[in-house]
Amino acid sequence: MDEREPILSVAFFRTETGREPVREWLKSLPREERRILGEDIKMVQFGWPLGMPLVRKLAAGLWEVRSRLPRRIARVLFTAGEGRMILLHGFIKKSQKTPAEDLELAKNRFRML
Repeated sequence: MDEREPILSVAFFRTETGREPVREWLKSLPREERRILGEDIKMVQFGWPLGMPLVRKLAAGLWEVRSRLPRRIARVLFTAGEGRMILLHGFIKKSQKTPAEDLELAKNRFRML
């Protein structure tokens, strides 16, 4: 296992009712896809700050982890600061551009922090 300390700890966005939508989404994915996403998030955790091709900035304080799964592409939108990365939203990409509703959902969750 990696002996280094992570640069960022990972936390899941939590709703007012205590749900963790990104954790729930990850659990719904097949094991191999969860493993790939976990490795990519861990790479950000230990290598922050990172850029393309793994991480892309979307807006002020908002980035995406760009994961290639065996037959599709996934994104996990997050914010980072004060030694923490908070996973705000995760989705399977179906088009070239990040859908406006996915970006808006992440921005709304970011504002709720």
